[in-house]
Amino acid sequence: MAKFVVTLRLPDFFDEDFLALIPRHRAFITSLIEENIVESYAISADRTRGWVTINGLNAATVKAVVEQFPLYRFFREVEIDELFVFDSAASRFPRISLN
Repeated sequence: MAKFVVTLRLPDFFDEDFLALIPRHRAFITSLIEENIVESYAISADRTRGWVTINGLNAATVKAVVEQFPLYRFFREVEIDELFVFDSAASRFPRISLN
């Protein structure tokens, strides 16, 4: 299975409809993480962009997942890029302590 990074452009202003969907959106992301579909999820400090690393067969499969995000209709732009290399501390074995 391939890995993709999805770059999301968030709206300039978060209205009440957007804010009301955040808990549902976070719960959905959490369930995707538990299912090993989403590897990582991050939002920039200025809340203008987000990055999601997703496991999928191809870009179309990943797009179908992103379109299910509760906040999807508010995204101004979505870019999907297949990754050649993905390395992180989270994907490594824990460090061994001899204590």
